[in-house]
Amino acid sequence: MEEIRKIAIKKRRYGYRRIAAEIRKNKKVNHKKIRRLYNKMGLKYRIKKSKKRNCGEKKPMIIPSGINVRWSMDFVSDSFYDGRKFRVFNLLDDCSRESVMQHPDLSISGRRLVRLFEDLKKTRKLPQQIVCDNGTEFTSKVFMKWADDNNVELCFIDKGKPTQNAFVESFNGKFRDECLNEEWFQNLNDARMKIALWRKEYNEERPHSSLGNLSPYEFIRKIA
Repeated sequence: MEEIRKIAIKKRRYGYRRIAAEIRKNKKVNHKKIRRLYNKMGLKYRIKKSKKRNCGEKKPMIIPSGINVRWSMDFVSDSFYDGRKFRVFNLLDDCSRESVMQHPDLSISGRRLVRLFEDLKKTRKLPQQIVCDNGTEFTSKVFMKWADDNNVELCFIDKGKPTQNAFVESFNGKFRDECLNEEWFQNLNDARMKIALWRKEYNEERPHSSLGNLSPYEFIRKIA
């Protein structure tokens, strides 16, 4: 029993099978006996369950009845020509389909999101609600506090149900098909420049059948 205890203390991630394998290196032993003694000594290893992030009460999704009523957000990943990864934060107005923001970066934390939104609110009105998935950036304490302080309701979709965030998912598909798959990016500055050009064309020129074949900016001017 003492031999089992010593191995269990030294190798805390070992279960009874690995402990039995260690002991068998020096002597013949039955693994069933090891399991019985292992459990009797209270050494049974239990996997600690990851703590679920508490996003609060699930909010109903409001209808995007006008501009700056409901936005949606998500991340898209891609890589530079040398294989290094980068991410693009996409923010969309669900009524006008306007690309409110696209921010490429190597990594984007919840704290970085707060800074991006703080800069954004200097130039435009924030929405009543933002639809998003349960990514750690969106469920971080710092970002959820910012949303609460600015009276922006976060509507988290059900896990594994990206169709509930259909507007930004559709945008992500267009962005990947028309920009990411068409361009080679040398570095972050190159990616930011090319993505900014695509976003400008998307907002100003690209027709949307759901908007009567108008671009987002044309649609905004029409309803203004």
